[in-house]
Amino acid sequence: MRPLVITRVREQARLIRSFDLMPAGAETTHGIAYVPGQVAVLQAPGEEPAYFALASAPEDPELEVLVKNKAGAGTRIYGMSAGEQIDLLDIAGHGFDLESQRNKDLVFVAMGTGVAPLRSALRHVLKRKPDFGQLVVLYGARTPDDFCFRTETEEWEAVGVELRQVVSRPDGHDWSGPTGYVQSLLDHVLPDLHSPIALICGSLEMMGQTRDRLQQMGFKPNEILTNY
Repeated sequence: MRPLVITRVREQARLIRSFDLMPAGAETTHGIAYVPGQVAVLQAPGEEPAYFALASAPEDPELEVLVKNKAGAGTRIYGMSAGEQIDLLDIAGHGFDLESQRNKDLVFVAMGTGVAPLRSALRHVLKRKPDFGQLVVLYGARTPDDFCFRTETEEWEAVGVELRQVVSRPDGHDWSGPTGYVQSLLDHVLPDLHSPIALICGSLEMMGQTRDRLQQMGFKPNEILTNY
């Protein structure tokens, strides 16, 4: 168990906040070893442990997680503030084996808060951009208000990442982009890529449908990566 201090809280999307975390006593870097895409097991005082994918790259100075306001374990964390502490109990999951994907095109397919572990992987890759091929992010959400890291996605595009976003419930929102589910975007980008590797994260249903679609398009099982 390791106490973590909340250093910053930001509104990221509708009912979603990001929390920057630093081990108690640490000054310049978190010093915790993990693989991009792995999951932190966190516990707030008086609550059961909850699982949150790390949205930060291992090289980032602070840890970062996305927390959604919903019932269940971890509910209290959403309402906590800078200066308060939570406990890091463990790092779980196998994360993404990115070192084996050098020189390959990477397609990040995320839905909702599933963007967190893919952001971890993308930030890691961007620090080594010459080692990889084309980078494509396909990001789906229910409404435009549910997209996280909106300022940062503009920065991704500025450094050459191809970003495509889709919403499944556009009614009542100012949205002129594509509608539907994120896996529907695959047909538009994969034909232009060389030896692509897909990294996917979202609901179990979304991941299953995306895996099926990728396999229909010729992807082998080892070319479809999940973080857990």
